[in-house]
Amino acid sequence: MSKVIFDVEAAGDFENLDKESQDYLLKYAEDDKEKEEVKQSVSLWPFCGQIVAISMLNPESDKGKVYFQAPAGKTDDFSEDGVDFEASTEKKILEKFWQNIKNYHQFITFNGRGFDCPYLMLRSAVLKVRPTRNLMPPRFSADWHIDLLDQLTFYGAFRKFTLDFYCRSLGIISPKKDGLSGEKVSQYFKDEKYLEIARYCLADTRATAQLYSQWLEYIAP
Repeated sequence: MSKVIFDVEAAGDFENLDKESQDYLLKYAEDDKEKEEVKQSVSLWPFCGQIVAISMLNPESDKGKVYFQAPAGKTDDFSEDGVDFEASTEKKILEKFWQNIKNYHQFITFNGRGFDCPYLMLRSAVLKVRPTRNLMPPRFSADWHIDLLDQLTFYGAFRKFTLDFYCRSLGIISPKKDGLSGEKVSQYFKDEKYLEIARYCLADTRATAQLYSQWLEYIAP
């Protein structure tokens, strides 16, 4: 069965939203602290943020793709350690993702159901890109989609931890080791650190691949 692991990085800027959207998002914020929390969260919502990188990795061949946003001429496409890096617009990134993923029978994520998959599908709707796969099949089955956060919590029976925490606990190199994290992606994107985001996205995917390997060997039924 052909398999692919993927991860999404998103960015958002509250100040770039129209006033009506800003007012709506801040409607229930009761103080300045809550307002700031809302402003820092816009990248997490697909109608407010945007996809800035998607990485895809075949766990059997260790080859893959990283599609990431960068203005034309800022970054050239290149290959590194079996992975092709391709700079593009968000719409082109989504088109390439959907074209690529239809070739795989099973996909593996970490918290894909809680973030990556709905984000991909809703951003595709916003940009009028037609999906080629249903990324949200029935939850209590690992036939098509293995969400490792579901598997490692036994579908919510046990507490959740972050990918970084699972990696450090299981002896896997954490994608956070170089200081970048999902919360910093928006600022990195604003600072035009496109390649840093692309490499971080791939690091997340490689860590997920190692976590998947340990789950498959020691936990999977």
